[in-house]
Amino acid sequence: MLSEQSAVTVRATLPAVGASLAEITERFYAGLFAAHPELLRDLFNRGNQAAGTQRQALAGSIAAFATYLLDHPEERPDAMLSRIAHKHASLGVTAEQYKIVHQHLFAAIADVLGEAVTPEVAAAWDEVYWLMANALIAIEKRLYEERGGSEWQEWEVVERVEETADVATFRLRPEGGRPAPAFRAGQYVSVQVELADGARQIRQYSLSAAPGSPIRQISVKRVHGGSAPDGEVSNHLHARVRVGDRLRLSAPYGDLVLAGTDAPLLLASAGIGVTPVVAMLGELADAGHQGPVTVVHGDRSPAGHALRDDHEAYAGKLADASVHFWYETDADDAEESHRTGLVDLTDIDVAKGTRAYLCGPLPFMRAVRAQLIAKGVAPADVHYEVFGPDLWLAQEG
Repeated sequence: MLSEQSAVTVRATLPAVGASLAEITERFYAGLFAAHPELLRDLFNRGNQAAGTQRQALAGSIAAFATYLLDHPEERPDAMLSRIAHKHASLGVTAEQYKIVHQHLFAAIADVLGEAVTPEVAAAWDEVYWLMANALIAIEKRLYEERGGSEWQEWEVVERVEETADVATFRLRPEGGRPAPAFRAGQYVSVQVELADGARQIRQYSLSAAPGSPIRQISVKRVHGGSAPDGEVSNHLHARVRVGDRLRLSAPYGDLVLAGTDAPLLLASAGIGVTPVVAMLGELADAGHQGPVTVVHGDRSPAGHALRDDHEAYAGKLADASVHFWYETDADDAEESHRTGLVDLTDIDVAKGTRAYLCGPLPFMRAVRAQLIAKGVAPADVHYEVFGPDLWLAQEG
C-alpha cells in the first residue's frame, strides 16, 4: 500500500495533478508514439486515440487509483485492476511495456508541471504508478500462465450470418484441428486484423454462444463513426471477411462470468451488449439452472435486435424466466414481452438476493445499476462489462 509519506504528498498534489492530467496524457501519448510508432500501429486503438477517449481513460485510471489508495489505505481496487488486467492480457501487453509507459508518462508530468515536480512529488507519484503497474503485471502473468502463454492463434471462418443490417456473426474453428480453448460465458477474445496500411489493429468481441462446442462465435457490430472515426476493424470484418478466411484470435479473457449459484439473476443488455448475455443464457439453459432469471434488453427496434431469436429461445428453456424487451420504435404491442421506450425497471419485480449482470453503453449501465440499487440489490451484486477505454469505471461495481 501507499507509504504514509507518499500518501501525504499525493493528497496535497492530487488536485493539481488531476487538473493537468488531460495535458499530461496528451503529451505522454505524443512522446510515446514518436518514440514507439509500432505501439500506435499494432497495439493501441487508433480510433480511440483520434477521438481522444484513450487519453481521458488513462487520466481517469490514474486519478481513480490514487484516490482509492488515499480513501482506502488498507485495500486495493481489485475490481478495477482485474478488469484492466484482462484487457491488457487479451492484447498481449508485456511487463517491459510498463517501463516504457513510465518513462514517457513521467517525462510528460515534468514537462507540464515544471518546478512543482520536486523530488518528493516525483517519488510519491512514482510509488502510485508502480503500485498499480506491479499489481497489473502480477495479475497478467497469472492470466498468461493459466492460458499457456499469450500467443495469437489462427481460426478459420466456417460460417457468416447477417444478424441485422449492422451486425454479422462469424463462426470460427481452430485451424489445423487444434482443440478450442475452454471459456466461460461472458468472456471475450481479441481479434487482430491487418489493415490496408499494414497496421495490425486489435479489438475485443464477446463470445456470443454458450460454451461446449468446438465452434466459437463472435457477433460484430459495424461501427459508424459520426463525430468519431468509423470503426476500422469492425468495418474491415464486415467488408472483407468471408467463409474460408482466417482470423487471428487471442485466448478468452474477461471476468464478467456467472457464479455457480441458483440465486435469482437479472441479465440486462442494450444494443450489441446482448452478445455476452446470450452466451450466459445458453450456459444457464445447458446447465438446467432452476433459479429465477429476469432478462432485460433495450434496442432501437426489433429489426436491430441482434441475436433476438437466440435471446428468446435460451430464455424459453429456463425453468423460471421472465423476458422484458424495450424498443425505441416499432415495438409489437401484441408481444407480451415488448415495451416502447427506454429500459425502465420501475414495474419489474426484482427478487431479494438478486445478482445482476449488465452489458451495454455506459449511460445504460449506470441507469440500470442505479435502479437496481434503489430496489435493494447490493452494489457488490451488480456486475458489468465495460468495453472501450473506460475500464477504470469497473471499480464502481
